Amino acid sequence: MILTDEQRLDWLRLIRSENVGPRTFRALINQYGGAAAALDALPDLARRGGRLLLKVCSRTEAEKEMAAAARLGVRFIAMGESDYPKTLQAIDTAPPLIALRGNAAVLAKPSVAIVGSRNASASGLTFAERLARQLGEAGYVIVSGLARGIDTRAHKATLETGTVAVLAGGHDRIYPAQNEPLLQAILEQGGAVVSEMPMGWEPRGRDFPRRNRIVSGLSYGVVVVEAARRSGSLITARFALEQGREVFAVPGSPLDPRAEGTNDLIRDGATLCAGIEHVTSVLEPLVASGPRLDRSAEEPHYTLGSEELWDELDLPDIARAPVRPVMPEAGIDDEAEEGQADLITFLGPSPVAIDDLVRQSGLSIRSVQMALLELEIAGRLERHGGNAVSLLGS
Repeated sequence: MILTDEQRLDWLRLIRSENVGPRTFRALINQYGGAAAALDALPDLARRGGRLLLKVCSRTEAEKEMAAAARLGVRFIAMGESDYPKTLQAIDTAPPLIALRGNAAVLAKPSVAIVGSRNASASGLTFAERLARQLGEAGYVIVSGLARGIDTRAHKATLETGTVAVLAGGHDRIYPAQNEPLLQAILEQGGAVVSEMPMGWEPRGRDFPRRNRIVSGLSYGVVVVEAARRSGSLITARFALEQGREVFAVPGSPLDPRAEGTNDLIRDGATLCAGIEHVTSVLEPLVASGPRLDRSAEEPHYTLGSEELWDELDLPDIARAPVRPVMPEAGIDDEAEEGQADLITFLGPSPVAIDDLVRQSGLSIRSVQMALLELEIAGRLERHGGNAVSLLGS
């Protein structure tokens, strides 16, 4: 698939519109057959879902972002296009568009993520550097999040063999700022930098877990070098599990808090990693067979404490519009309106599988899908792994 310039602009407008995240994007494309038709449908979907106002990204806003991206040498790659990474495309929450800067060819090579503590120990940094360099020499691209500590050391060790940095903010908002020279070195030596966030987006706390699912999604496996309990690196490991990727953990001293998370991972079934052979022996058969689809459709959604995956993109300049029921007008699809009203009685704060909603409500799958889409665009629905949904409070 290759998008035309007009289609790419429509894709960008749709994913930048309020309450449209990766899952919602796919549902809209499937329902309306294309981004242009979905954009036209958004205001009415929101109204029928109980939302009076919805911010739809304008053509001018999208063109402005594309121009800003082009000035930095950033281009937008759509899911399904040849340069879009196959491993990332296999996950349930794959970004419809990734903003890519650098060498796209590096994204086609088998990748391993190396993540860990920002305040890493000297031994942790040494091991991360050695492992990253050895994996690079073995033909693997190293993926990480450009953070201080372990991420930085892993990137630096593989500048010559290939590394990919995944940003939590826009390409023009590098975090931490002290790593801007490292980012430039990655680009100059044939690596790549990836983001799904808009140009000008300053990363916030909840954007880092969102970035982490891309770090794991790009990779066949994730190596956690050091991580305290409740560390962001453990979130990356949990996403890897959910996506059907391998998780490796480097053991550490029980006296070091930075080893508590990695030791817990090993106890819970992660592969112990004390050298490159522990990684390559597991990944070589997987690389030969290609990336597996994620497990979220088959296994329960992982609870990530207070740091859940933020699937929807809430633009910072949007004030939340009031949500209240709206009476149907003449000419509106009565079946869809009734379907939504009936469906709400089966929804609550606890996730329920969509298949169960169809059975319990007695509605057609088409009516259920349309009603869920309306509620989601209105900001009243949350999607979970395992094809489950729950109702948000008004």
